Amino acid sequence: MMNASWTDLVGSALLGTDRRRPPASGGPHPALDPATELLDAAAIGTVSRRAGLRPATARERPAPAAPDGRPVLPEAARRRLGLLLADRSAGGGSSGRRGTAPNLAELLPQWLTAAGRYGYAAPPALLPDLLDAARARTDLRADALALAGPRALWLAELNPDWRFALRAGVRGLEPAAGDPAAIRQLWDEGLFAERVALLTRLRGQDAGAALALLRSTWTGERAEDRLMFLDSLRAGLSPADEPFLEQALTDRSRNVRATAAELLSALPGSALAARMAERARSCVSLGAGENVAGIGVLVEAPYECDAAMERDGVAPHPPTGRGERAWWFGQLVEAAPLATWTVRFGGRSPEEIIALPVADDWQPDLHAAWCRAAVRQRDPAWARALLGPPPAPAAPVAPVGDPAKLLSILPEEERAEWVARFIATHGLSEAFQMLGVCAVPWAGPLGRAVVDALDIARDAGSYPWSFSGVMGLAERCLDPAEAERLTVLTAATDEPDDGSPGAGSYWAEAFQRLVGTLRLRAVMLAELEPPAPAAPAS
Repeated sequence: MMNASWTDLVGSALLGTDRRRPPASGGPHPALDPATELLDAAAIGTVSRRAGLRPATARERPAPAAPDGRPVLPEAARRRLGLLLADRSAGGGSSGRRGTAPNLAELLPQWLTAAGRYGYAAPPALLPDLLDAARARTDLRADALALAGPRALWLAELNPDWRFALRAGVRGLEPAAGDPAAIRQLWDEGLFAERVALLTRLRGQDAGAALALLRSTWTGERAEDRLMFLDSLRAGLSPADEPFLEQALTDRSRNVRATAAELLSALPGSALAARMAERARSCVSLGAGENVAGIGVLVEAPYECDAAMERDGVAPHPPTGRGERAWWFGQLVEAAPLATWTVRFGGRSPEEIIALPVADDWQPDLHAAWCRAAVRQRDPAWARALLGPPPAPAAPVAPVGDPAKLLSILPEEERAEWVARFIATHGLSEAFQMLGVCAVPWAGPLGRAVVDALDIARDAGSYPWSFSGVMGLAERCLDPAEAERLTVLTAATDEPDDGSPGAGSYWAEAFQRLVGTLRLRAVMLAELEPPAPAAPAS
């Protein structure tokens, strides 16, 4: 029998056997090394401790995960996912000089999106790594949880680190529109994110049913929840929503009232839009003024923000540095239907209206408000007119409003063509946000314009790190078929005398990485292709 307690052994191990000799079974053994005595005593103590344990009551086994009948990933794609997840865990996206290796951490979102289009299920062995990746990066969560499927919820119930999956829900597991009892139960008992997901999904299937569901609990919801629920009505917004939104104009939350007013102004036939149009017309007219040559636009901004204007969503207090009258005027014009101005200006087209001179330096405020109205009302004709053609090379780049938002309204091909012409004229310094709204993969002319502009910057000896953001976009958005055409850019070039020192090698690395990434993207997409069906036997 052992004489020493486990606590004595731990003390000897912590202090060292030179300072505290371990008590040994049967008394000390001078011939034994003290460290050996400690290990022998620990071995005997371990057996004793285990032998003295009473077996605990077995817990109930967890219920099996819901079945997932989706097809499994092709073997090559499964291995690729394992590599992408392993690179993420190893810190593949670390900062510093990247060299020529593709950034696998940035390819993971693309892989997940592409896999989602095929409806695959994640391999069970990779689910823990996949959930860890989704936990670390919120931009991955939707696609990662969709790939993980019902097993993600099952694992989240067992591991607190993955509880975010319960809050976010999993696409495809919400009740179908034809199951009102399940919908009602999830709406009444679900987590907030699950309720938002349910409302958004139901909105796309049956907008009226989604609105009725929201109405049923509206007065009992928290203000921040009401705001998020109201925002989900943007999808499928229609005149049928107007009575509910008019009611929300009197909500006790200022943010809810402002959102309701914004949604109503996006309905050109709503009563609020008509009220805003009447106010805006009283501020804007066509005529001859002292400070405008010939016929132009005359502006008389409001002198006060009355209670009716506040109820319709006009914020009475301007931000710092903005005049009150200009602030109120911009909000009125932004909320008025754009068709108002065609009538107000004698049937002129948007291009003709925008070309009219504006008196008393009101043009920036008026045109900026029209830009916001075009974005809110999703009007491509006004967006096209406000954008105009890309500025000429000698002209300064000073478009009114936010060009990226205006471009997002245009069809994909027209959007890409406009940005390509802009880059060909002005380079990349002003085009980053515009590139972000173009469809992926970039159309051929846009991709060639980006690469040509990068090549010109390299030949000019420009500082290469200034273009790292655009180069990163190109790695993600260029058509992989462009890889072979770009190989000629991977060679190092002579640096101009006035160029940045060392820029040539950095540019060569950047183009080598771009080509390598495009080739890897092409391989990744090919790996996800379902295997061809076997040919029938002859």
